[in-house]
Amino acid sequence: MPNTAADISVPLSILDTDLYKFTMQQAVLHVFPDVPATYRFTLRDKSVLFTPKFVETLKGVISRFADIKLTPSEHEWLKKQCPYFSPAYLDYLAKYRFKPEQIEITYTPSLEDTERGSIDVVMSGPWVETILWEVPILACISETYFDVIETDWTYDKQEEIAYDKAKRLIEAGCAFMEFGTRRRRTFHAQDIMITAMLRASKDVQGTGRLMGTSNIYLAQKHNLTPMGTIAHEWFMGVAALRGYEVANSLALELWENVFPGSSVLIALTDTFSSEAFFKVFAKDADRARRWTGLRQDSGDPFAFAGRAKDVYESMGVDHRTKSITFSDSLDVEKAIGLNKVATNLGFKSTFGIGTNFSNDFTKASSTEKSKALNMVIKLASVDGKPCVKISDDLTKNTGDEETVKQVKKIFGLPV
Repeated sequence: MPNTAADISVPLSILDTDLYKFTMQQAVLHVFPDVPATYRFTLRDKSVLFTPKFVETLKGVISRFADIKLTPSEHEWLKKQCPYFSPAYLDYLAKYRFKPEQIEITYTPSLEDTERGSIDVVMSGPWVETILWEVPILACISETYFDVIETDWTYDKQEEIAYDKAKRLIEAGCAFMEFGTRRRRTFHAQDIMITAMLRASKDVQGTGRLMGTSNIYLAQKHNLTPMGTIAHEWFMGVAALRGYEVANSLALELWENVFPGSSVLIALTDTFSSEAFFKVFAKDADRARRWTGLRQDSGDPFAFAGRAKDVYESMGVDHRTKSITFSDSLDVEKAIGLNKVATNLGFKSTFGIGTNFSNDFTKASSTEKSKALNMVIKLASVDGKPCVKISDDLTKNTGDEETVKQVKKIFGLPV
C-alpha cells in the first residue's frame, strides 16, 4: 500500500526538530514549569490559500504525533552529545508525549474562491509542553502543502544546488550551519541537502566549513554537531511574566542560571529591538565576557557588526574574542558579504542559513520559482498575558497591537 501524505509528513523522531526547542524547554521546565501558554500560526503571504483536503490531511498528521517519543538510544546520544542537558530534563523528555488535542485548526473558505480558504492554527496548554509543537508543525504544514496543493516540482538537481552552495561558502571562508527544518520542502529535501553539503565539505579546499545543523535527528544521522541556543520566545515569555523593563537582562540571567558556562550562551538581541538590548547589555561587562557572542536576526545585518563592536568597546571587552551569528533570511551571496564585513572588524562570524538551503526549488513546468511558504508560529500568550515581538524591522511587529504600542513606549521606540 503506498504511503499517504500523512505518512510522509509525520516526523520520524522527536529529534526531528531544532535544538533550541529542547534548550528552551529545559529552561521553561526549570523556571516556569506550571505556566500556561498559547502559540499561533501566521502566514505572511495572504495570497496563499489552502484546501479542505489539505486541512484533513494535516489533522491526520497531527493525530499521529501521539506516537512519537524519545527512544533509549536517542536518550543516550543526547546525554553524550549535549552535556548542557540536565539528567532531570532528559528524564522529562523521555516521558514527554505530544498531545494532539492541544492543537485547534480552523478553516475559513475564501469569499473569492469557495474551493480554497485560510487556516488558523492555535496551540494551547502548559508552556513546557506546547513549546515543542512549533518547528515540527511548521515543517508538516510545508510538506503537506507541497504534497497536496503545490505539486509542480521535483527533486531534480537538488543535490547539485546544495553542493554548489556549500562549495562557494567553503571557498569564501564562511563557517555555516543548516537551519532549514521549519520551512523545508520535505524531510527528504533537507536530507538530500545535508548529504550534498557533507560531500562538498570533504571535496572542497577552503577555510570555510559546515559547522552542523539545527535539526537534532539529522545531526545524529550524519554525525554532525547539533547547533542552536535561544529564540525570541524566551525573551517574549519572560517579558510578559516578569515585566518588559527588566526583560532583556532577566532573560539572560535566567538562561545563564540554567546553562552556566555552557556553549549555548549566544545572546539574541532583537526581540524588542537591538538598541533596547544593547542599553542593558552594555551595563554588565562581566556578563558580556561570559556570553560567547550575539545573534543578528533582523534589521540591517551589515550595520550590526559595527554597532556590536562599539558596545563591546564601551565595556572594555575585546570584541575579537566574540562571535556574531547571522541568521536573518540569508543566502550564499549575503553570507559571503557579511563574512567580509565581520572579519574586517575583527569578529568571528557564523551563518545560520535556513529556507535558502532546505526549500530552494523551481517549478517542474517552467523556470519560475516554486516559493517556500512564508510562515511562522509565535508565542501568543503566557499565563493569559499577551506576548509580542518588536524586532529591528520596527514596522514588522508580532502580537497584540495594543501591547506592541505599550512596549514600544517603554523602550522609547517610534509607535
